Amino acid sequence: MNVSTRISELQASPIRRLAPYAKEALARGIKVYHLNIGQPDIKTPARVIEAVRNYQEPLIAYGASEGREDLRSALPAYYKKYGVDVQVDEILITTGGSEALHYTFMTLCDSGDEVIIPEPFYTNVASFAHAVGVKLVGVTSRIEDNFALPPLSEFEAKITDRTRAILICSPNNPTGYIYSEEELQALLALCEKHNLFLVVDEVYREFCYDGQRFVSVLSFEEYADRVVCLDSFSKRYSMCGARVGAFVSRNKAVIAGALKLGQARLCPPEIEQIAAHAALGTDDSYLAEVKDEYERRRNTIVKALQEIDGVVVSSPKGAFYLVAELPVDDAERFAIFMLKDFSLNGKTVMVSPCENFYITAGLGKNQVRIAYVLNEADLRSAAECLRAGLDAYRSATRR
Repeated sequence: MNVSTRISELQASPIRRLAPYAKEALARGIKVYHLNIGQPDIKTPARVIEAVRNYQEPLIAYGASEGREDLRSALPAYYKKYGVDVQVDEILITTGGSEALHYTFMTLCDSGDEVIIPEPFYTNVASFAHAVGVKLVGVTSRIEDNFALPPLSEFEAKITDRTRAILICSPNNPTGYIYSEEELQALLALCEKHNLFLVVDEVYREFCYDGQRFVSVLSFEEYADRVVCLDSFSKRYSMCGARVGAFVSRNKAVIAGALKLGQARLCPPEIEQIAAHAALGTDDSYLAEVKDEYERRRNTIVKALQEIDGVVVSSPKGAFYLVAELPVDDAERFAIFMLKDFSLNGKTVMVSPCENFYITAGLGKNQVRIAYVLNEADLRSAAECLRAGLDAYRSATRR
């Protein structure tokens, strides 16, 4: 018996598919620095853990499909901090930002429709699009431009009668680029011209560096009916495993459509929503300190990578990822080498090859995404491993 063509053609995540090699390295006693995945080592706020410990209901019952009322009612005050006036009935709680993305494709698009996206992009977007028959159309941003927004003419040239939306992420995963107010305005005007939606993943909004100002797509009220915002608690409060996100839109038909999907999956995780509600009560100093910590980590890893011969590194302004171009022909082969055949003083590094962060064939072949979620000492050690690993790999491949 055969599995479906849909699943056969679905890519395995480049963020996780090398995990068996990392597991084997650990079994050999090798310490692996995980720069492949955005799993922070920063502690979850204590009040979040306490909220879970204090759960005393006699059973864990089904909740509301749209999410717990107390959590949804608390979110408008949070968005207000960013100059956004959102109502409770414009928010659906989802099982992580991933489900919010899935809802977006299912609600806005039919099978065969197209969504335009700057590449490189968070690779799992391609998996969700493929699963529901949506075609992603790439517009290429380039490392030499620090992955800035490509010219709008390049977006417009890709619009067809099947295009339904433009999808961006700001601050961006994997590049760290932050879209300015002017860039968002221009994209929204383009969407209005061609009757498209603009979908923005704002999961990393707290993490903006070098004095950069975050601007939410929800703040452009004149375009409210064509905006969808995706959100998540995972990275903001270092609670990735809780899987609580949000789907936000002022378009009533879009919210009603997405809620049908919410009803089909019954409800988001109940106890995790209690944890998320507690997270919103965290003192603002927590997020300020976390942002400052990531900015220091950004500075540390960028400096260390710039000192490695042949490495070209972008300068991320937000989130906690960067894209680096390596002096190798095949970044995935190099990443496997680092886990399978290399160690420096009993240590090695796991990175995410970037080829599947692109749609355009051949791009990203020598690039990796690095998540600077480790402390500064570990980041320096990881960079030393990369330096030595590159030397060893080039020596091995010249033979």
